[in-house]
Amino acid sequence: MVGNDIVDIAKAKKDSNWQRPRFLDKLFTGKEQEFIKNSEDKTITVWQLWSMKEAAYKLYVQKHPSRFYAPKQFECVAHASIWKVNYKEFSCYLSIKKTTDYIVSEARLIPHKMTSELVVFKDENLKSQSQVLRDKLSERISKIESISTNSIEFQKSEFDIPIMKFDSKRMNVSLTHHGRFGAFAF
Repeated sequence: MVGNDIVDIAKAKKDSNWQRPRFLDKLFTGKEQEFIKNSEDKTITVWQLWSMKEAAYKLYVQKHPSRFYAPKQFECVAHASIWKVNYKEFSCYLSIKKTTDYIVSEARLIPHKMTSELVVFKDENLKSQSQVLRDKLSERISKIESISTNSIEFQKSEFDIPIMKFDSKRMNVSLTHHGRFGAFAF
């Protein structure tokens, strides 16, 4: 199981004013807000923590199929250089990649190296981006499993949890896109 999330930094800066009143209070715990306040680049820290919460949520709903909105309850914590997100009894490990253009977070139940594969979009249309991501994911699975992309089926559960089906197998996957960037992991 895997959850991932990506933030296009330029789009986030343009579209979201995280400094508006109560924004941080709605999304982040007191400890997280303190971490943001003390960070060198507050904007990047806000979007890193947000991306981590989103990735953890996607992993959580794969394990516990449901749909809800409770970002503040997903708490990001660092132990030395290892990031974790905790929600009730659920806990997961995060890998994070930051560049000047994007932040991508990947959540798994055990410590791991990031496997999310980046896609740079040519089109801003969200439906087109979703299709490109699914196609790239199918191509990747096709190569790894040595099967035709035609034998791979993309499905979503009643809770919009994506899976890939092929050769009577079900593979948990995670897809994300924001602005100019997308990523998939399995």
